[in-house]
Amino acid sequence: MAQISPIVKQATPVVVEKAEGNWIEGTDGIRYLDFTSGIGVTSTGHCHPRVVAAAQAQVATVIHAQATTVMHKPLLALTEKLGQVLPEGIDSVFYANSGAEAVEASLRLARMATGRPNIVAFQGGFHGRTVAAASITTASTKFRTGFSPLMGGVVVAPFPYAYRYGMSEDEAVAFALRELDYLFATTTAPSDTAAFIIEPVQGDGGYLPAPAAFLQGLEERARRHGILLIADEIQAGVGRTGLFWSHQHAGIRPDIIVTAKGIASGFPISAIAASSALMSKALPGSQGGTYGGNAVSAAAGVETLAVIADEDLVENARRRGEQLHVGLLALQDRFPTIGDVRGIGLMQAIEFTGEDGEPHPTAAAAVQQAAIAEKLLLLTCGPFGNVIRVVPALTVSADEIELGLEALGRALARILTPADETVVAPVA
Repeated sequence: MAQISPIVKQATPVVVEKAEGNWIEGTDGIRYLDFTSGIGVTSTGHCHPRVVAAAQAQVATVIHAQATTVMHKPLLALTEKLGQVLPEGIDSVFYANSGAEAVEASLRLARMATGRPNIVAFQGGFHGRTVAAASITTASTKFRTGFSPLMGGVVVAPFPYAYRYGMSEDEAVAFALRELDYLFATTTAPSDTAAFIIEPVQGDGGYLPAPAAFLQGLEERARRHGILLIADEIQAGVGRTGLFWSHQHAGIRPDIIVTAKGIASGFPISAIAASSALMSKALPGSQGGTYGGNAVSAAAGVETLAVIADEDLVENARRRGEQLHVGLLALQDRFPTIGDVRGIGLMQAIEFTGEDGEPHPTAAAAVQQAAIAEKLLLLTCGPFGNVIRVVPALTVSADEIELGLEALGRALARILTPADETVVAPVA
């Protein structure tokens, strides 16, 4: 009898029967408020009727038309739609299946276009589990341990994680940029460096927005040294942070944008976007794939982008994100084990630390499990597992945010008390 691999672990015991909007109904009949959105994937909520209808119509017309053999209309339409939200000058798109595959395509393009071998990634970044993507991932050792050797030519630079360093944001930015310049002097000469790749808001590494001054410093160094700047927008893009792309908060312009997750409301599709001049420097045959730009996924992507525009979901993410952030700060006031509250838009997190300031993963795990009993689904993240991320769909309402905050408050009260921050077992 076959079974799912025992290494694949679920964060919750829920088996879904059906889902709609920000709600999941389990096979046990219990309805859960889903503040995971499939790790930021179901951007328009579960089973948005317009996305469902678009996918159903496409299934009845063409399911698979391999894009390097015959072109199909949904991919052309999706490219046109993306062109309306991509930065000026970013006008060429290559489609793949997953975020990791798109990341690998971006690295390949950067090396081919520059003729340089090295990639600078940033500590705490998550870019995928395939070999090249794992080689630039440092969100946790679990993503890279046990299958070395990984890809060479990777240099990891500090990320300005001010809370961890015990610094102000300005101090952390100055430190990280100074260390980056030190890497140029000691580890990878600028003339050997093809690209910087960075998540403008780190995902699995702990939901850490990169300060604008840091991203601006990267852009300045990239331009000065002829280094390409790759923005990994897989989790933070497509409206999640209250602007369509998270790098826009810093006013920078990447050379390559990587997107996936929320672009098709749960259908598997990813892409890299660059200028036509840059994309044309890829070698013939270096871009392709059997399922990349699948017709049904592309149709879902077209409708997802239309829904985001028609329902003003980017602005909703900004407003509801502000509401969520204020509510999380109020919970921090009640429960001091919440050492930090951070995030932007609907990409918010709380980090748990002990009295000594050390990471407190036991508290985070216990609260995440206690939330399930309060019918709220959340996920942990961070290298130590001591961060809870709060990731509703872009369609989330003000009432649903309040319901989620109330449920999280009850979950915290099950585990922590304001008088003594003792971690106890969750109540079933």
